[in-house]
Amino acid sequence: MIKSMTGFGHGEYTYESEKVTVEIKSVNHRYLDLNLKLPKKFSAFENQVRNRLKQDLSRGKVDIYVSYESSADRNYSIQYNPLIASEYFENLKKMSADLGLSDDITVTRLAQFPDVFEIREAGTNEDELWNLLSHALDAALSQFIKNREDEGGRLQADLLAKFDEMEEQVSFIESRSPQILDEYKERLRRKIDELLEDRQIDENRIAMEVTLYADKVCVDEELVRLKSHIQEARDALTNGDEVGRKMDFLAQELNRESNTILSKSTDVTIADCGITLKTLIEKIREQIQNLE
Repeated sequence: MIKSMTGFGHGEYTYESEKVTVEIKSVNHRYLDLNLKLPKKFSAFENQVRNRLKQDLSRGKVDIYVSYESSADRNYSIQYNPLIASEYFENLKKMSADLGLSDDITVTRLAQFPDVFEIREAGTNEDELWNLLSHALDAALSQFIKNREDEGGRLQADLLAKFDEMEEQVSFIESRSPQILDEYKERLRRKIDELLEDRQIDENRIAMEVTLYADKVCVDEELVRLKSHIQEARDALTNGDEVGRKMDFLAQELNRESNTILSKSTDVTIADCGITLKTLIEKIREQIQNLE
């Protein structure tokens, strides 16, 4: 199913006195860019969360926020880190000697530096934590994917409607092109009549001029390629899943063919169709930036 790259998902899971909440948000991005914000006690699960998300996501800048709440009475312990404290102490002594300042280092002062003491929660079970996180993550991811699919469906309908409009313009150009040659031939004949008056007109010469003109304004190849690219884009939207990159390429090709038709056109109505085609293609290019 076609999916948008923008989406939102929210999931919660509560077990006894503990609750984990996961929120997932995403915007457009050329590749998959995962940004996780986890509580410290869940940091060990970062790779597992990333791997889980990569199973279902291929593109987009995705932000994942995880929060944890607990109302349980837990045992906590304060752990002293002697290595960190020693490093602080040695550097403070060196600073004192280098700057010629009095040495007023105390235990109380050392204890105020970061990471000298660490508060640890006793009895934390990683399996229990992952169970909480994985349930909340699955709930958020399910909603997130559904949100992306719904938006993808709306984008798909809009794009298919624009391809219908493009096909109408292509059909008009196809029907109009033969008329242009007949009109040019008639204008050429009238002009020669005016110049030669009663003299006989060389039909071979007129035929040659019309042939040369036809070569200059012929857009048959461009129309064939336009129809082929439109059909290919339709097939991708109808049957595909991750179609963003392919649609981006097809939009470039559609734009190239439309530019060629405009450059060859000497007819106002065909030029108008060419401009309409380019306008539709530009709108399509904007929309497909949202597709995964």
